[in-house]
Amino acid sequence: MLNHRSFIFLLGLSFSLLNCVVVSAQVSALQQLDSLLADMDTLTADVIQLIIESDGGILEESEIKMKMKRPNGFYWETVAPFPELIVTNGETLWNYQPDLEQVVIEDWDTERSELAAQLLNGETENLAQEYEIAMRDPSEESTVEFDLFPLDANSVYSKIILTFLSSNLDMIYIESTNGQKTVWRFLEQEKNLNIADEVFVFTPPAGIEVIHNSYTQ
Repeated sequence: MLNHRSFIFLLGLSFSLLNCVVVSAQVSALQQLDSLLADMDTLTADVIQLIIESDGGILEESEIKMKMKRPNGFYWETVAPFPELIVTNGETLWNYQPDLEQVVIEDWDTERSELAAQLLNGETENLAQEYEIAMRDPSEESTVEFDLFPLDANSVYSKIILTFLSSNLDMIYIESTNGQKTVWRFLEQEKNLNIADEVFVFTPPAGIEVIHNSYTQ
């Protein structure tokens, strides 16, 4: 289940500069990544999420409906096994858990958005300051893969892999320093459909508990 905290990783980190040789490779890989993400004003997809334990066992498999509209619309509905909806319009974040009959509402801060959400929204301008980026030699002509290694020694993540198939985002793989892995596979994708802004605004059903959270600096 993509809980609220892990989403605030999937919709952030600190930075150091690379030496000139690495920067040149970084720029090339980043340009390639930018070009693959550029032609995507909206995206809908069915997502399979796997959480894999360090010993290789599958801790959880989830089915998710995702919708994205640039610059700030993001909709992530876990259908199974534990229903949950996380949606933002770039100003407000709603986290609705029907089993608990509650919705948590808070102001949205793009600085806290998860890496996956940032990438889907094309927010790559600071990526080279946060990660060492390498583009793999394609194993197949239609496949492009990027390896991202956090520059922050204290990061809880050890590696991130982005895989594109025929110019479409196919997979995001995240490996944590504790050995746990998270995989998102993006299926049944449709790009640049007309998605109404109202999709990214949640109206709480009558009778559920509404919790307002606020964050102070």
